[in-house]
Amino acid sequence: MADYVKVLNVAELDDPGKIILEVDDRIVVLVHVNGLFYCIDDVCTHDDGPLSDGELDGCDLICPRHGARFDVCTGQAKSLPATRPTASHEVKVENGEVFVKVCED
Repeated sequence: MADYVKVLNVAELDDPGKIILEVDDRIVVLVHVNGLFYCIDDVCTHDDGPLSDGELDGCDLICPRHGARFDVCTGQAKSLPATRPTASHEVKVENGEVFVKVCED
């Protein structure tokens, strides 16, 4: 079972902002938006492209390849061509540090 892993300090990621990370051998995107942190897999479920290269539009991360939108809060696909969510991971902030716990498959 995965544990929370410290990934960075709150001050290291602008709001809004995003960063690609490897947590427990998994490539993820950590997003800071509206004062909160979210973490999703760095994979578009349409064609396995990297979401981290996409634009952040509010709480939507837009795949740079075909424009599918993913809600960074939940991982849900919000527009075609993606129809399936990408994995969402638990995030907590304690004492100015950000921790991620990857979900179990």
